[in-house]
Amino acid sequence: MNNVKKLSSLLIFAEVANNQSFTLAGKKLAMSKSAVSQHIKRLEEDIGQQLLSRHTRGMSLTAAGKKLLDRCELLRDQVDIAYDELTLSKEAPSGIFALTIPHSFEKNIVIPALKQLCLEFPLLQINLKVTDQPLDLIEENLDVSIYGGDLKDSNYRALPIGSAKEVFCASPNFLQRQGNIPQINNIKEMPFIANLWQTNNLTIFKDAIFNQKLSVQLKHFAKANTINSVVELISQDMGIALLPEFVVNSHFEDNSLVQILPEYSGKLWPFYMVHRFHGEKPIHISRFYQLVKHFFTKLSH
Repeated sequence: MNNVKKLSSLLIFAEVANNQSFTLAGKKLAMSKSAVSQHIKRLEEDIGQQLLSRHTRGMSLTAAGKKLLDRCELLRDQVDIAYDELTLSKEAPSGIFALTIPHSFEKNIVIPALKQLCLEFPLLQINLKVTDQPLDLIEENLDVSIYGGDLKDSNYRALPIGSAKEVFCASPNFLQRQGNIPQINNIKEMPFIANLWQTNNLTIFKDAIFNQKLSVQLKHFAKANTINSVVELISQDMGIALLPEFVVNSHFEDNSLVQILPEYSGKLWPFYMVHRFHGEKPIHISRFYQLVKHFFTKLSH
């Protein structure tokens, strides 16, 4: 089977899936709705699986469609990068790519992004520093940094990755042992596993309205200096925690952790990729930013 012939259909599928519309995809691609529909129909026939579920409210992705979309989005970005390289007559990036990231971005965001980056630019050498403490790019001789929180004034450039709210969570075994689901009025009696930046006096928000806040006094049962350690502690049925949603979504899906007090949330954290390049960025920096946004968005939904 010659899969090269399917490349255009894969890219068209990505446009349809992201727009949830044949019409909108056709307008962006300068194609008719029927032509777009035919591409998707042939793609489904070749694969032997339904990719889009059509219904009265529009369309949605099937399980196979979601899996394929992840690949197609990376493919689309690779096509853009290839054209950029040709247009700008750039040599393939090489040498050390040095970066610092928080622990929450390590496993499911930056490591997959670096894997893909090195497949596309095999001459790169990765120097990765994982820490929740902000590092100065110049002093540490770093190219980029993933930064969470409000940005301070800086000579560096910042590109937005996305934002994530903090949610309360615990293990099913812990909740079963408690005998009742925690309520906001008795949460201060629960053993709380704190991150490094969290104090006993915690500010939370109701119904994700971030201009309506209340203060809650919590009893710290334990405190850890990395989010990964906090996740492990609550996974071992030791208490409750308030963690960024993208960190625990996969644990919610496999039921190893459960969200509690869903009407309440903690701070809304913005995340940025900070870099030290003025003017045009090296192409591997732009590509790394694309990949980080891709995997962050994937975890956040």
